[in-house]
Amino acid sequence: MDDMEKYIAKRKKGSVEFERSFEVGYENFRIGFLLRQAREELGITQDEVARKLRTKKSAISRIENHAEDIRLSTLNRYAEALGRKLHVVMR
Repeated sequence: MDDMEKYIAKRKKGSVEFERSFEVGYENFRIGFLLRQAREELGITQDEVARKLRTKKSAISRIENHAEDIRLSTLNRYAEALGRKLHVVMR
């Protein structure tokens, strides 16, 4: 475990609120990362996705970098623009 992981583990033990907000923040980061990763694997630019979704490149950048309040319908449209299907799992 590196220093950052130790720090995070220590903060989580000391604060339920920190743990909760950290997990939510991580999941939001992960969503944007997965969208960007899928787009890049297909060799598609943000401009191309924006055109398919009839929006601007800046909107696609916000989705990929700040996915904290993204609608499920937007995620689905983004996936469709990449020729992918959105699959949601509840744990």
